[in-house]
Amino acid sequence: MSYQRKLLWQRETHPMANDHLPPFLRALMHPDRYDHPAADVNLIQTHISSVILAGDYVYKFKKPVNFGFLDFSDLDKRRACCEQEILLNRRLCPEIYLGMVTVTVEPDGGFALNGSGPVAEYGVKMARMPEELMMAQMIRGGQLQASHIDALVGVLADFYQRAENGSEIARFGTATAVAVNVLENFDQTQSFIGQGALDRTQFEAIAGYARGFLKNESLFQQRIDGGFIRDCHGDLYSANICLADRVYIYDCIEFNQRFRYCDVASDVAFLVMDLEFHGLDELAGRFVDRFVQATSDRGLQAMLNFYKCYRAYVRGKIGLFTATDPAVDPAVRTANIEQAAKYFRLAQRYAVCQ
Repeated sequence: MSYQRKLLWQRETHPMANDHLPPFLRALMHPDRYDHPAADVNLIQTHISSVILAGDYVYKFKKPVNFGFLDFSDLDKRRACCEQEILLNRRLCPEIYLGMVTVTVEPDGGFALNGSGPVAEYGVKMARMPEELMMAQMIRGGQLQASHIDALVGVLADFYQRAENGSEIARFGTATAVAVNVLENFDQTQSFIGQGALDRTQFEAIAGYARGFLKNESLFQQRIDGGFIRDCHGDLYSANICLADRVYIYDCIEFNQRFRYCDVASDVAFLVMDLEFHGLDELAGRFVDRFVQATSDRGLQAMLNFYKCYRAYVRGKIGLFTATDPAVDPAVRTANIEQAAKYFRLAQRYAVCQ
């Protein structure tokens, strides 16, 4: 059993190698800190989280970072986001999200999980899932089949039908609101132009296409009028899907409503883009066709290329953010830059082949 995150990770496996970590994480690298068997304890780092794999469980802790669109800078904010993460992800996989944990400071100055001392950190406890059945792993192994795509469509069509909507959510579907999400990516990546992953020609082509599409205000209004702006997942792609005894979709966006309150087309486009990123265009086409049939959402196609471009650019941006995190080693940094470049090339393809 294992756990698959959405980024290229740095894996820490030996406590003596973890001197750069916060003290509570160093403490939790020891198997005796857990009330269950944890023979091998591994730490996985992303740009926003520290994820500990311990026995049959996963413990996820948010880093004290503030990127503007995401603010985990103080303990109360991290606690609130942990609570939201559990609540929102139980919509699609309640069996995985087991609850919140605390890391406490004990009288001897050490750290304990769910101890009686003052709380030093909050985290989320999850059940580990079989790594070989993670969708990303299955893609790498050439095991993803049409039947998996059809099962995904069934789960997602039902999820979006039940997902919350209403006027407060629908306002996030206007061209003006969507522009906030899309255009901030260009502001946040300006300083990376010409540094190996993103060149000026790509940047201008993608930004120009996005700005041009955002002028179609009536198209965005049609999506609002059709009831397609919902409380979605926000991060729907293969790294957050497990195809085990049933379809498990986890790790939705909890930290910012404007990334989760979106057009269903934006969610769907992320998974379609991910399939195309891995060269699975036929399965991507099947997913779109079956989803449109299941939901009667005939207007989705008009939005798809725009949102695929947006999602590919976001993935490139995150790769750049991860590469600049001092917690990652040089090999991980290089891999993230290379992957970011591939995402930016895909975003450019969407921009020029509209």
